[in-house]
Formats: sequence, C-alpha cells, structure tokens
Amino acid sequence: MEIADGLNQLPSAKYNLFMTRIGIISDTHGYINPKIYDFLVNVDEIWHAGDIGNINTADTLAKFKPLCAVYGNIDGQDVRSNYPQTQLFFKEDVKVLMTHIGGTAGQYTSEIKKIIQKECPQIFVCGHSHILKIKYQTKEKLLHLNPGAAGNAGFHQVITMLRFEIDGKDIKNMEIMELPRSSKILD
Repeated sequence: MEIADGLNQLPSAKYNLFMTRIGIISDTHGYINPKIYDFLVNVDEIWHAGDIGNINTADTLAKFKPLCAVYGNIDGQDVRSNYPQTQLFFKEDVKVLMTHIGGTAGQYTSEIKKIIQKECPQIFVCGHSHILKIKYQTKEKLLHLNPGAAGNAGFHQVITMLRFEIDGKDIKNMEIMELPRSSKILD
C-alpha cells in the first residue's frame, strides 16, 4: 500500500499557538455543493477521504482552503498522480491516518489494520461507504471518522460532512452537516 508519510516533515506542534480547525469530506465524485463552502468557511484546512472525482474538484477545494487528500477507487490518474492512497501525518500533537477504503470501525481491512497496529494513530479517517460514522475505538485507541458522502453520486439520501478542532492533543467540538441531496448536478 502506498503511504505518504509526512511525519518527519511537519513542524513541531509545540510552536502552534492556536488550535487547528479541520473540515472532513469524502466521496464528492466531482460535485461540490455550494453549501459546503458555508460549512467549511472557518476551517483551516480540508481533509478529503477519497473519491474526489477529478482533479478540477481537488483544485477548486485547494484554492478555497489547504487540502490534504487521498485518492479513492473511482479516481483516475489525474487525481492519483497528485494524491496518495494513504496519508499518515501529525496535526498538532495528534497522529492521523487517512485512506479511502479502510473498512468500518473495528473491522478494518488487513492493510489498514497493520498500519494502525504499527503507527497507533489517534484519528483514522476513511470514506467509501457513503455512511457517516463517528466512533471511538477503545481497542485501537483511536477516533474513527467517516464523513459520509459530500457528492450526489451513490445511494445516500443526504450529503454529510464533518468539522472539528484539534488543540494540541485534544480533539473537540465535532460538528456534523447534513444537506438534502440534490438530483441536479451543478458542476
């Protein structure tokens, strides 16, 4: 499994004087609902857990806020050449593992299970299921986050995304956004 490991490249969190506000989305499939911008306007960065849809969608999000992303199973070479399959990084004092297909809380794919056991992240982010899930996994000692689906493609009935803060080692103020799913694609 390809992993972008930025653990040694990020500045130390002890120099960060403010908390970091994060927005998490997944499964946009090339569609950005305009209300996403309202929900993410005050975040410092966006994490996209795959199935971006195309490089134009990624570029649009990256122009709005700094973007940390992974590619998903529907993403073509344009996205795959710019974003890895898996990201492993620190945000402040919190280790984060992000991929698109990782399994569900407690029932991870064999590759992700190995990475979790080796790296011990405090947050695991994945997408793919189009099902919003926030669950603390006691056994793995991590917060499992799946933002659901922010696009119009798939079986989901509502568009969902997450927003929260990381303050040193603290993960707090988790918020969920739910929007009616539109049948009209507005690219």
